[in-house]
Amino acid sequence: MPSVVPGQAPSLSTFLKTLKSKDIETSIELFISLLQRRQIRNSRPCALATTQLLLRVVAGERTRDAQALITRIRNVGRRLVAAQPGEMAVGNIVRRVLGVIREVAEEDQDQSATSDTSTPTSPSQSASKATPHRPGISSTISSFSPLHHGGALPHDMHARPMSSGDITPLAQDSAEQRPQLGATSPSYAGQGPTQVTSLFGLFHTPQGASPAGTPPPGTQSPVGKPAPRQKDAAADSKLDIKAEVIDGIKELLDELEVVDSQIAESALDHIHSNEIILTHTSSQTVQKFLATAARKRKFTVVHAEAYPNDHLATHATIVNGNRKADDSDSNPSDADERWKPLTSMGITVILIPDSAVFALMSRINKVILAPHTVLANGSLIAAAGAATIARAARAHRVPVVVLSGIYKLSPVYPFDTDELIEFGDPGKVVPFEDGEFMDAVDVVNPIFDHVEADLVDLYITNLGAHAPSYLYRIVADHYRTEDVDLLAKEVV
Repeated sequence: MPSVVPGQAPSLSTFLKTLKSKDIETSIELFISLLQRRQIRNSRPCALATTQLLLRVVAGERTRDAQALITRIRNVGRRLVAAQPGEMAVGNIVRRVLGVIREVAEEDQDQSATSDTSTPTSPSQSASKATPHRPGISSTISSFSPLHHGGALPHDMHARPMSSGDITPLAQDSAEQRPQLGATSPSYAGQGPTQVTSLFGLFHTPQGASPAGTPPPGTQSPVGKPAPRQKDAAADSKLDIKAEVIDGIKELLDELEVVDSQIAESALDHIHSNEIILTHTSSQTVQKFLATAARKRKFTVVHAEAYPNDHLATHATIVNGNRKADDSDSNPSDADERWKPLTSMGITVILIPDSAVFALMSRINKVILAPHTVLANGSLIAAAGAATIARAARAHRVPVVVLSGIYKLSPVYPFDTDELIEFGDPGKVVPFEDGEFMDAVDVVNPIFDHVEADLVDLYITNLGAHAPSYLYRIVADHYRTEDVDLLAKEVV
């Protein structure tokens, strides 16, 4: 494994410190090693590390071609996803960055196409674009018209052969041109008067001609020096794709920093006074959501301890409030923003074992969960015990509310839920000291549960509250179809 900061345990903070000093390939290998050893885990730290790494990758690329950037990011993304498939936030960030590159490339193409169509190619086109243009009207007269023999034709009309473009569908056999009018259009300096062949030709005349006879824009004056050549508009409007992509990734970093605050803004709309709320695990998103509501509401929180994988962190959260950022899905920038525990804000917090959830569910008004990953069909992967809580809530008709940032929303469908469940150390369930018992049974310790979409009533994200059936629309807005399967061969 590549070396990290001496004297410090490998973690998210040490990885971010070494990211600026090491070359790109070394940073990629270091991040892969940290993912495989589970030294960077949970959605928020993985999302932050992936975004910072991809920002470094894009900034280090010398090419400014969008297709080359897409190929580079896809190759890096495949390696990161293969290192730890269970951390879906890594793949989500890779897809978001690919979407940013594709959006910038399409904007560049549209802007180039607009510049090409708006750039005049000849003086006549330049003059016509400077004035209102009405579609041309044919000057021929049908043979069935009573005006066919009513006017005298010019002498040269009989000698000039008629072309197929001058004949309208109503005059395929015989058609003659309307006689010219005697009026003249305003002339410019050095030019003779021009005949107006039709009344509608008046609209082709440049309006607002000065008395001095200034020629229209784009034309060459017959007596002065030629007009200066216009600068190519397409070259000026060419986007700096690399710079635009870097700005898009920085906006994604800003989104990750304020996601908890944006979710907490809607706390007062969903938590009311004198409610009894059941929550699970030590998610800082849930804690900040409850702390925001506790400023103006008085309620009771029943906290399931999430034994055996997260019970120690749950105890620390209840007693101390905000914990160290590297130990949870919180933001490293929030390490200095330590909020008080709910008990110090006047909120009654009751810690219960997971086995008491069903017995107390009849007294609960609302269940608030924090997922590890939200899947495209509205189901979620959450800490072990979440499925039991959701089923108990459905049995007692208690609404289940899930707090999740958009970065946790994955476009992956749960075709095989067993592949999404990760198992941990069985020694946390039954100690290895009980050797005789361990030899007689198979002990499993699932870290995550799969909660079906019909067990969730509402998702609260940094974009607002959504029903589980609406998540497909958010997936379509944030991910491109060609980027859903990162392992598939890219079609150019």
